[in-house]
Amino acid sequence: MGKIKIRLFRDGTVQMETEGIKGKRCADYAKVLERLADVKIDKLQTTSEYYEQEIIQQQDIQRLKDGN
Repeated sequence: MGKIKIRLFRDGTVQMETEGIKGKRCADYAKVLERLADVKIDKLQTTSEYYEQEIIQQQDIQRLKDGN
């Protein structure tokens, strides 16, 4: 399971860091934060996890098919 770390600075800057979220999904989380905090993403800095392929487990796929 991934983690999201959000830091708020006195000057109004918001910094978000993801951990354990592989692939381009981390950018989706950044877009959610952008909407929730009503901020604009100024710079997106990627880590090695951004370039890794996400592995979806069979259990996760089954839940989507069942609708649960």
